Amino acid sequence: MNPRRRSRKQRLLDFCTFPIRALLLFHDDRFGLSSLRTERFDYVAREVTGYCLDIGCGRGNRFVTEFLSGHGLGIDVFPYEGLTPENLVSDLSQLPFGDESFETVTFIACLNHCPRSQRDSELREAFRVLKPGGRIIITMGNWLAEVLVHQLVRLYDKFLGTTLDVDGQRGMHEEEDYFLTDTEIRDRLRVAGFVNIRKKYFATQWALNHMFIAQKPVGFTSCPGRTNAGALG
Repeated sequence: MNPRRRSRKQRLLDFCTFPIRALLLFHDDRFGLSSLRTERFDYVAREVTGYCLDIGCGRGNRFVTEFLSGHGLGIDVFPYEGLTPENLVSDLSQLPFGDESFETVTFIACLNHCPRSQRDSELREAFRVLKPGGRIIITMGNWLAEVLVHQLVRLYDKFLGTTLDVDGQRGMHEEEDYFLTDTEIRDRLRVAGFVNIRKKYFATQWALNHMFIAQKPVGFTSCPGRTNAGALG
C-alpha cells in the first residue's frame, strides 16, 4: 500500500491550486498542498504492481522508499545525495539483474534524459528484467510545460539560491532532450517488445503531465542460452 496516497479531498485541492504550485515549483509539500513531484509519484505508485525497479531514481530514492514502502529498488548512474552503492549502476543498457526479476519498471520523468542512441537498448533491458505480464511505466510532461519548467528551475536556482535543477547538477548530455513526443515513446516501446500501450493523464496537473503504461507479453519466454546479467541480492 502507498503510505503517501493522496485523499480525494487532497486531489481536489491540488487540482484547484495547480497554477500556483507549478509557478512556485514546490520542492516539497507545503501549505497543505502537494509538490509536483509528490503528485507524480502518487499517480505512478497507483499503477505499480509487485516488486519495482525505478530507473533514474534521483535524489534520496524517494519513490521506492516513501511511496512503495521500500518494496523495490531505485537505481541511477549519477551519485545523487542520499543514494548508496546499491542504487548506482554504470550502464542502464546492461543492468546487473537477472531475467524476469521485477514485476514493474518505472522511468519517472527521466527517459528523455537517457541519451537518444541508448534509449532502445535501455528499454530492451527493462523488457528483459520484467516478468512476463509485468508492466513498464513512463511519465512525460507536455512539451511546452517541460521546456518552461526546465528554464524556470534554472532561474530559481540562480536568483533564489535553491537546488531544484538536478539536471544542471549532473550536466545535460548533448543527446538528452527536454521532452519526448508521444509518438517516440510509443514507437520505442513497441520496438522493445511491449504491448497493450495506453496513456493516462494526470488530472490534477490539468493534463499537462501524463504516463504511458505498457506490458511485457504474458506468454513471452527468454531466449534460450541467454546469460543473465546477474541476480537480485
